[in-house]
Amino acid sequence: MSTPHICSREAALPDRLDLPADFRWGVATAAYQIEGAVDEDGRGPSVWDTFAARPGAVRDGHTGAVACDHYHRYPEDIALMKGLGLDGYRFSLAWPRIQPTGAGRVNPAGLAFYDRLVDDLLAAGLTPLPTLFHWDLPQGLETPSAGGSAEGGGWLDRDTAYRFADYTALVADRLGDRVPTWITLNEPFVHMVYGYALGTHAPGRTLMLDALPVAHHQLLAHGLAAALLQERGLEVMIANNLTPVRAASSSEADLAAADAYDTLHNRLFTDPLLLGRYPDLTAFGTGPDLHGAVRPGDLDLIAAAPLSGLGVNYYNPTRVAAPTEPGLPFAFAEIPDAPRTAFGWPIVPDGLRELLVGLRDRYGTALPPVTITENGCSTTEGLDDPVRISYLATHLDALAAAVAQGVDVRGYFTWSLLDNFEWAEGLFSQRFGLVHVDFETQRRTPRASYAWYRDLIAAHRTRRLQRSRPRPGTAPGV
Repeated sequence: MSTPHICSREAALPDRLDLPADFRWGVATAAYQIEGAVDEDGRGPSVWDTFAARPGAVRDGHTGAVACDHYHRYPEDIALMKGLGLDGYRFSLAWPRIQPTGAGRVNPAGLAFYDRLVDDLLAAGLTPLPTLFHWDLPQGLETPSAGGSAEGGGWLDRDTAYRFADYTALVADRLGDRVPTWITLNEPFVHMVYGYALGTHAPGRTLMLDALPVAHHQLLAHGLAAALLQERGLEVMIANNLTPVRAASSSEADLAAADAYDTLHNRLFTDPLLLGRYPDLTAFGTGPDLHGAVRPGDLDLIAAAPLSGLGVNYYNPTRVAAPTEPGLPFAFAEIPDAPRTAFGWPIVPDGLRELLVGLRDRYGTALPPVTITENGCSTTEGLDDPVRISYLATHLDALAAAVAQGVDVRGYFTWSLLDNFEWAEGLFSQRFGLVHVDFETQRRTPRASYAWYRDLIAAHRTRRLQRSRPRPGTAPGV
């Protein structure tokens, strides 16, 4: 690959980013957002292919059919990652590329693609950190007549958890000799809420609180997959989208609303993993059985395989107030005086420190080492992107503050390497990449933030040669 032009901009590096000597730096992507090639080499349709084909489902009618064409251009993207000096790359496997219907027949060409990708990453000095499921469920499991049961299909169907375990085993058997650590699921809360409760993401269900069984079936899938991975001597993580929750006031009603939202967003998907039980969900009209989804032994299975690391995806805090209408026990409130990303998300860097310290305080010794598996921002900037640089710098300062307060954080994977297909927002409106992508020509052009991140990583490596910061404990983890 020819060396691309890098837009230059003066951007100060932190004077003292006090992180452990073995802290790991990376970038993150997801298969449907970058791969394209949805009809090539035996790949089956996913729920996102079906959803994006619905009129009005995705901004401007965009789909992930081509996206960043990473399927064909991955050597160029690996060269960009090598140029950053990264330790690792977090990506996801497209389940329908490997099992076109989500069960049964394996597609050799799909496995061969990830074979090549892993080998080339290792040759470039990058440790692969694959995510097994990042929302692109095979359509065959969502459609009852094509593989799902009469219970509703997709993650409403308990059987999908067992199909996920089968898929995990075949992928681990193919790649596990070179890939030591695996992430089972990405953001199960977001997938449940947007995909099954609100219908703004695939598969487009609008079930509201009747979507709660989706939470349990995803966690069951994690437990089944984790057991299979650990039987093979592999380390297991999960990546949860977590948010510090703030009450709009000190009133009893607002505090109760904040507690309810914290339970739904954070504890619903973390308590079972670390404590072996669901939190109190009576505010959401269900007991610990999640509308009958939980069966005897399930929670023991979910918590049985200890996590080698917890992936934390952080973008912003959430402020809530007492509900003004019936239906949910909370209402969202604006965070005052906060700057906003192009997505409209409030920029609150200290929320990352608040979140990490809060996790440590809540779970104590049950909390495994943490890796920031996503953090980044969408901006309307071009190649010169000081807003993104400031976002990354201030959030890394907050991360370092959490480490100084005793939180065991092992690494940081920014979102994202490339501008990509941003789900329901399509291709052009929300750009998260350190690298600009011209979707018409597929030309990649590194932004100023790319150079800044590269220099930050190099500076940290120089400092760790001069001074090694010991970390407590010896637990494994990425």
